Amino acid sequence: MANVLIAGCGDIGSLLGIQLSQQGHQVFGLRRNVSALPDCIQPVEENLTTPITNLPPNIDYVFYMASAGKYKDCAYYQAYVLGLKNLISALQNHPIKKLFFISSSSVFGQCNGEQVEESCPTDDSIFSTKRLLEGEEITLNTGLNPTVVRFGGIYGPGRTHLIDLIREGKAHCMEGVWSNRIHSDDCAGMLSYLLACHEKTPESVDSLYVGVDDLPSLSCEVYDWLAEQLCAPEPDRKEPSEASRLMRSNKRISNAKIKALGYQFKYPTYKEGFLGFLTD
Repeated sequence: MANVLIAGCGDIGSLLGIQLSQQGHQVFGLRRNVSALPDCIQPVEENLTTPITNLPPNIDYVFYMASAGKYKDCAYYQAYVLGLKNLISALQNHPIKKLFFISSSSVFGQCNGEQVEESCPTDDSIFSTKRLLEGEEITLNTGLNPTVVRFGGIYGPGRTHLIDLIREGKAHCMEGVWSNRIHSDDCAGMLSYLLACHEKTPESVDSLYVGVDDLPSLSCEVYDWLAEQLCAPEPDRKEPSEASRLMRSNKRISNAKIKALGYQFKYPTYKEGFLGFLTD
């Protein structure tokens, strides 16, 4: 079994840590406030934006899962560039088997409903994707056998903003805009699976994967379905705007690569995923 460090151990990191702990791994969670960590994760109280001096010894695997607290360039720089550099510096004397960097499918620039896979071009024209891609590049040049995972829109228990808007009749969607989602349980499941694959057959794990479920969906279809489940008013429609951040997600992303590796999604579509917690 391995020693695993989850840096930026928030809700997805905690789910991952629980899974890995149940598999017999020793899991360490690095974050500023460690009081929220599950008991099975050993706390490492550190701030990624400052030099890191308190890492446990003999770390085998690292998951870098920091997130920006605000939609501002300085926050993205601290989360995806500065924090990553500080951690890599602190890992110099550790026998790392693999470094995983958690990124976002927003780095794909396609916005006209195109089909997208890992090899498709990216776009760094806005600060958020620029910083994410900068973090990816740093990761891929570390020499720490890196793998980047780009997740789509994450939903699940505790992530109820969309559901709240629909319940309150405040939601609106854009006609003809495709969206890509993944349940938080499958985020953790994918990462746990990639570690297991590497432990068994290191050469089987590639340097880049996207994490989305089986069903790219038109946003209005998802909103309408949720409204029906919640007995809420039908969401308002808006015409797509070229300047809209939502418009950047107008693509259909394939998960064929991770499925070819053998991962089976717990929630293959948004319907199974949302039904699991809509009434909680």
